[in-house]
Amino acid sequence: MKTNDMRRRIAHEAARLLAEDGGLDYGFAKRKAARQLGAADSRNLPDNREVEEALRSYHSLYQGQEQRDRLAFLREIAVEYMEKFADFDPHLTGPVMNGTAGRHSEVNLQLFTDNEKELEFFLMNMKTNFKRSEIRFDGQIYPHYSLQDSRASIELTVYPTNDLRQMPRHQANGTLRRIRLPQVRMLLQSEQ
Repeated sequence: MKTNDMRRRIAHEAARLLAEDGGLDYGFAKRKAARQLGAADSRNLPDNREVEEALRSYHSLYQGQEQRDRLAFLREIAVEYMEKFADFDPHLTGPVMNGTAGRHSEVNLQLFTDNEKELEFFLMNMKTNFKRSEIRFDGQIYPHYSLQDSRASIELTVYPTNDLRQMPRHQANGTLRRIRLPQVRMLLQSEQ
């Protein structure tokens, strides 16, 4: 089988796994798809852009209105939480931002503050169950909070204020990495 054909098949299988199973990241979904298709050679793995395109196609073909409704619902939740965390300069990122969110997607927010303790006090005052952990990004470790909301998982990653100016605004393919509250509201209006 030609390399491009296998890449395409892996991308589409990874998209199906992401849409149906949830809880997977792109890398894991690509590796699992490759194993399922018998493609042991990792040189055939598609890039994230190819998987994202396949995911959009999968949603369109198999989940249509359900996916559009879920995406709008998750964006409404994102607006709600971005308003709550307004003092921490919230930005929406991930599948809810780029339109590939589905049944199992979470709301991913990036917060920018130099006072993590203030954020923790804010979370405690919200009386919301949350779990603190850390994530590694570009060789740095950042605080991460998972909030319990019955409607969707809310994931917060906290960066120092100065990181906002240093982090690239766009991905390699030219699409935005994150957006602010007014842009999320515009997305919601355009969906109505």
